[in-house]
Amino acid sequence: MSVKIGQIGLGAWGRNLLRTFYNLPEARPVLGCDVDTAQLSRISGAFPGVNWTRDYSELISDPGLDAVVIATPPADHFQLASRAIEAGKDVFVEKPLALNLDDGRKLVELARKNERILMVGHIMEYHPASLKLKEYISSGKLGRVYYLYSSRVNLGKVRDIENSLWSFAPHDISMIMFLLDKIPVSVTSTGASYLQKNIEDVTFLTLHFDDKTMAHIHVSWLDPHKERKLTVVGSKMMAVFDDTESTEKIRLYDKGVDTKLDYSTYGEYLSLRAGDILIPRINSTEPLMAECAHFIECVKSRKQSISDGRDGLRVLTVLTAAQKSMERGGAPVEIKFDL
Repeated sequence: MSVKIGQIGLGAWGRNLLRTFYNLPEARPVLGCDVDTAQLSRISGAFPGVNWTRDYSELISDPGLDAVVIATPPADHFQLASRAIEAGKDVFVEKPLALNLDDGRKLVELARKNERILMVGHIMEYHPASLKLKEYISSGKLGRVYYLYSSRVNLGKVRDIENSLWSFAPHDISMIMFLLDKIPVSVTSTGASYLQKNIEDVTFLTLHFDDKTMAHIHVSWLDPHKERKLTVVGSKMMAVFDDTESTEKIRLYDKGVDTKLDYSTYGEYLSLRAGDILIPRINSTEPLMAECAHFIECVKSRKQSISDGRDGLRVLTVLTAAQKSMERGGAPVEIKFDL
């Protein structure tokens, strides 16, 4: 039986979500909602069988729906998700889960209390290249991970509500915690507003983990390059995930520094190693398709998703601490997870 879906928010990303759910055999979008009449007019003819409304209350209260997809501005996430859960619907909400920790905690508890699926759109946790990287890290192929750094920049759409930290960094924060299977203990963050007052166009943040692993994230919509890249430096090998590449998404570098015995002094010395470059074959599954299919699977099987509410709350906790650090001029902020 197909999962009947209602979707609130049909902007640029919302249309991608609707298209993806529409093409999944086990999903059946039946009702779409957007307050912008022009948005509805643009897409109404593209999805036969889907009805449209400008009233989100009508959608949430529809007894024929199994699940609600929320792709609105983040400021609306808490209100819409909480109402949908209370109406007995499973919920997929785009990142971030909410804009403050109290609201995030309330959503997680509400979903638990009502036995509803709550999934957050952390798409990088479903990317085939992320899964391959996680396989390499978990198996020990890269050795001990020393540090990671990512760049998610572009000369693109300038947001006028959330800053670059809240708009872009959730992707990299969720991916890094997913890859390492660890949560950071502190964060430092700096940013600057060049185009609009109090809305940072560029942000640099560094996550610190209790085993001395570090992760640095650079996000910006004011940059000459379009870059979506993550580098992982390990004790045995190093890896680069470049999401702008059409096919060669990951490159493994057999490079590192080895410790060897110096028989002339009976001491140790460090030796640089530069070996082969391996380009593994990556599954070509579209990440958004994998993410949406996972949500449908969770609704049908009643199992918790990979990026469930608790995962969304972890990312929200890091974002909140990073925002505090930025407001304090880059001072370190301890991260405490209350899950």
